[in-house]
Amino acid sequence: MALMLVKFDLKKRVKLAQTVWFMYWFAVMAGVLVFSMGLFFKIELRKRSELMDNNESHLLPNLLIFMGLIACGINAFGGKVCYDSLDPTKFAKWKPMLKIFLGFCVGFNALLLLTALMCFVMRIPLQFTLAEGLRNGMRYYKDTDTPGRCYMKRTLDLMQMEFRCCGNDNYRDWFEIQWVSNRYLDFSAKEVKDRIGSNVDGQYLMDGVPFSCCNPSSPRPCIQFQMTNNSAHYSYDHYTEELNVWKRGCSDALLSYYGGMMNTIGALVVLITMLEVAVTIGLQYVDSSLSTLANPEDPESESEGWILEKTVKETFTDIMDKMKAMGKGSKVEEGGEVAVATVS
Repeated sequence: MALMLVKFDLKKRVKLAQTVWFMYWFAVMAGVLVFSMGLFFKIELRKRSELMDNNESHLLPNLLIFMGLIACGINAFGGKVCYDSLDPTKFAKWKPMLKIFLGFCVGFNALLLLTALMCFVMRIPLQFTLAEGLRNGMRYYKDTDTPGRCYMKRTLDLMQMEFRCCGNDNYRDWFEIQWVSNRYLDFSAKEVKDRIGSNVDGQYLMDGVPFSCCNPSSPRPCIQFQMTNNSAHYSYDHYTEELNVWKRGCSDALLSYYGGMMNTIGALVVLITMLEVAVTIGLQYVDSSLSTLANPEDPESESEGWILEKTVKETFTDIMDKMKAMGKGSKVEEGGEVAVATVS
């Protein structure tokens, strides 16, 4: 017995074709939306590509762009088929390829749903990518004269001001690296010698942060150097004082920004997948209702439409039997080739 069997007359078939045609062109616009979201996401990632540890983060936006283009193509084709279904002579040319097209649509819908799921799960690898990328970027902050790294200082400063964050996990990350270039250090000064000699790596470490970590909303002038030295500032205790630098780490801030974007894109792609499934089912009804006309010579005769000609279990069994038959056929061919080779 067919799955979700519906009886149609001419009026219902025309209304079905018109409705599915309209939905297909709405789906074309949805494909444009998927393409646009992928392009926007890619641009946002490229803005801070220097802070990404690898290029794998661009997999998702590239996939969205590809899926958007494919969606536009198959939905435009599906809309054309529905439009031509109102004329039996025009529809006849599409009839032989509809089964293949519907199978392709099912595969596309599955891949589109997988893309939506990736929008939610890619947050985890993005977290590690951002953490490692920011850690490397902070080490290169001082290399303003090194080719390939000369813009890292500008990139990090703009990012910290835009996202109101400081360091990787927090502002203390800057205490553990040398972020001032050697060209701006007076190596004859005792303080510089003492700081460089106080650590095994020979780096100029200090309890300070770049200016971009300063919170402009703080009523007190920014304390960005000697942040742990209470005696260096009047009426100051770094244990109890509300520091006037951003407390939030940039890894968390960027992950929240990109993660929120990915969640929004994922939710929209799920809705678009539901639309794609609906138009695929609609086209299947159009195809089956035109294939089962009681009198093919009379367009006004009644017909039946369905999603599957048999039940889900029977359809699955038929598919498995066909796959087994194909497997046996290939084995027989291989056996025949071996026999011929043996005789020769």
